[in-house]
Order: sequence, then C-alpha cells, then structure tokens
Amino acid sequence: MCEMVESVDGKKESDGGRSPLRVLAIEPFYGGSHQAFLDGWVERSRHAWRLVTYSAHHWKWRMRHASCTAASEVQELADAGQTWDVVFCTDMLNLAEFRGLCPRAVAELPAVLYFHENQLTYPTRHASERDFHFVVSNFVSAVAADQIWFNSAFHRDDFLQALPAFWSQLPDHCPMSELESLAEKCRVQHPGIDAESFRPASATRGSSNTPQVTWAARWEFDKNPESFFDALDDPALAQRNWNLAVLGQSFRETPTCFEVAREKWSDRISHWGFQATREDFVSALQSTDIFVSSAIHEFFGIGVVEAITAGATPLLPRRLAYPELLQLETSPELQPCFYDDDRDLSGALVRLLEHPNRQSLQARAAAAVARFDWASRSAELDEAIQRATY
Repeated sequence: MCEMVESVDGKKESDGGRSPLRVLAIEPFYGGSHQAFLDGWVERSRHAWRLVTYSAHHWKWRMRHASCTAASEVQELADAGQTWDVVFCTDMLNLAEFRGLCPRAVAELPAVLYFHENQLTYPTRHASERDFHFVVSNFVSAVAADQIWFNSAFHRDDFLQALPAFWSQLPDHCPMSELESLAEKCRVQHPGIDAESFRPASATRGSSNTPQVTWAARWEFDKNPESFFDALDDPALAQRNWNLAVLGQSFRETPTCFEVAREKWSDRISHWGFQATREDFVSALQSTDIFVSSAIHEFFGIGVVEAITAGATPLLPRRLAYPELLQLETSPELQPCFYDDDRDLSGALVRLLEHPNRQSLQARAAAAVARFDWASRSAELDEAIQRATY
C-alpha cells in the first residue's frame, strides 16, 4: 500500500532555512507498535512522506517478500516522476535486497534502518526455533544501512553483543570487518506516545480506596505471566486490599495460567482481557495504582510508559530496558519501583502497596518518561533523519 503524507497542516514548512525532506518509508509489518510509531511521527513531522506498507500478518512471509514487492512498487512511483531524499525502513525489511532490486536513484539514497526488535535476541521457547535466515537478514540490513536506529540503548547493546557468538556457530567466513563497523552507525532513537491522551484528569485519581494492580501485555510466554500470577499467591498479598486488572491481547495458544488466575481472583478483578476500544484501555490504565511488568523480553516498553503517563506507579524487573526508561542510574529514589528477580516480585509488590510516598514515586516516574511525548520526540526524530542525509 502506498500513501502520500505531508506535514500536519498539509504544507511544506521550513526549519531554519532547510527544506523539508521527502522521505520514502517502507514498513512491511504495518500494525501494532510499528504502525503506532510511524503514524505518530508522520502525523507531527515537518517532512513529506511516502509510505509503502503491508498489513501486519504472517511476519515471516513479510520479511521474505517485502524487499522484492516494495522494490516493484517504488519502481512504479519513480517511473511516475516521484523522487526522495532518504529511505526509512524497519527491521522487517531486508534492506540489502531492497537496495539491490530498486531503481539506482533510490538505492543510492541515504537509508535509515529502525530496529523495533531483532531476530537474534528475540526470545524463543527453544533454541532450535530460531531461524538463522532471519537473523542474517537483520544483519545484512544493518550492514547495508547508512544509519541504524534502535528503540533503546539496551536493545542496541543486546544485539551488538550477541552477534559475535551467533557468527561463531556458523561454519566459516565470519564477517569480522562488518561486525566491527556496525557500532559506529548505531544511534538510539526512542519511540513516542501521545501523552495527552493518557494523562488523567486529576479528579479521576484516588477515587477508590482499593488500589488497582494492573498487568498489561501480550498473553504470551515472553511476557512471563506465570511469574506475576505466582506472586499474587503470596499469603502476604492475600491479607491486603487490592483489585486486579489483566489487560492485553490473547492468541490461539494462550498460556493456561490466565484462565486459572481468572477463576482464582474473580472476586478482585476489575478489568480483564482485551479492551473493546482504545478509550476503554486508557480508562483501565487511568484507574491503575500499580502497574507490574514481569517480562523476560522488552526492547523498549511502550506499555509501561503509557501506564506511568496515565498515573500508575510502576513495578518493574531490574533488567531489560526498564532502568533506562526511568533513568534509574541518575534517579536512585526510584529504587522501590524495581525488583531483582521473580522471587522478589511478591515482596516488592507488598512494599509498594504499603509505601507511604507512592504518589511521589509516581510523579518522579512520570517526569522521567515525559521525554517520550510525541510533542518533543517528533521534532527530535525529524532532526535526526535530516542529519542522516548530510
């Protein structure tokens, strides 16, 4: 699907005398967080955008066909006289293949590759499930890119540190020079959220004497729901007053722990499952007092940012991108918002429920994530992609 998008008011605005860029954006998996990122940026961008997108289904097929399909579509657009200044694409596109197949004028443009996730360190239930083809696709795309953007510093480091071990498993021809040059091209560019749509009216906070504890994520193994539900079984929690909200999308192979938990905690449940509308989801977050993550995989954590913005105090594992999100290194007062491992989760939850200054923790966490508001992120991304063309 191709779509032309310009700046918010439909005009090409100048910025310090610089003309807006003409950006060719290719998103093979246009749905979920990928779509939210692209739409959020484009809607507020001063640049003019041509989107080439495909629906968010059959991700493996998208990664295999998108380079050829997009090259054909871009050829038609170029034949019709369209030109661009820069290519922006995500990790779902094999950029090396695309550059080899598309018109030469497009192949020679600066290309920015954005990693929402990667196929090397994305968790699998069993090591044998990892398809090396897609790992190599991510790698050659990175080699082909002029700049590589990651949604967090954690994600960047996780990927770069895992690459040498990956190549050591293969028979020969480890691309050492390419491995050594990748880091120089890497940048961290966090995604954004529409913060205003999540901020609650002050009157809606504190309306209940029963704290709501919320878990919200995809209902899949990498979000580690079992550990969260196991923590709720702690006798110390049973003696305290709290309600439960479990949000997120379920799939055909939903872990059985969800139905067990729904029956066990039926008298405490205030919200359950996928919310019918965005308004319902936002309302559930706005009624949250403590938002818990138990994830074993999170390259950024957009749901955590949304929940904090909606007024929740976070309780997060001291791993993944979470310390980065809350700037824990320079904000030690947020230590009560973190737990060390799954064994510590129930105790940390009890401590946070009883914390005398939980509202001050929430305010500090909200200040830390305020930098992810699209109001500032869009301008920062505009400037970053402009620099990529120099």
